This record gives sequence, C-alpha cells and structure tokens, in this order.
Amino acid sequence: MQSEIISIILMYLKAFAVGGGICLIAQIIINFTDLTAGKILVYFMLAGVALTALGLYQPLVEFAGAGATVPISGFGYLLASGAMKGAERGLFYAITGALSAAAAGVTAAVVFAFLMALIFKSRTKRN
Repeated sequence: MQSEIISIILMYLKAFAVGGGICLIAQIIINFTDLTAGKILVYFMLAGVALTALGLYQPLVEFAGAGATVPISGFGYLLASGAMKGAERGLFYAITGALSAAAAGVTAAVVFAFLMALIFKSRTKRN
C-alpha cells in the first residue's frame, strides 16, 4: 500500500517536472524574444513533431506521462505518431492517421467551447 502511494507521488513529480520544464522554456522564450504567442505555440507543436520523428519524444512520454502529452508539444507528438502509424498502411492513411489520432481531442475542445459560449456572455477585456 505504501509503495503504491510512493509510486503515485513519483508519477506526479515526474509529470510536474517535465510539464513545468516545457512551460519554463516557453516562458523564457516569451520574456527574452519578440515572438508572438501564436508563433511560440506553432514552434512547440513542430518541436513535438520533430522530436517524435527522431524517436525522442516517446521516451519522454513514457517517463512523464501527462507532463509530456498535455502541453502543445504533446499535440505535435499525437499528430506525428498517428501519421507514422497510418503510413505503415499507405500514403492516404498517413494523412488520415494524424487526423483520426487527434479527432477526439479536437472534437472535445470544439464541443466544450460551444457549451461555454452558450453558458457565459462574452465581452471585451477592460484595461
């Protein structure tokens, strides 16, 4: 029982360290460059794709779990791994593999955004 608790705490610590490290890198980029938030998001997603293609992101996912899959680089990992699995069946499946791998997450984001738009009234931010 106690070893299970220690294992769970260790899992949380690893996820926090890796996810926090990714966020730390992003914050440093925000503070010391003139890059816009949109460009930084795209670069992180592309970094996830590139690291997956090089076989470097999968060990990070196995080590940190949600700490590596929740940040936007994890979305790039998801797209790339879906495309690589689909590519085993052919070119068409390489394209649809990425889309089907990300379909559940994108659908959930759209549905919940729509529900929040129905519940809350949007307004411009006051300075």
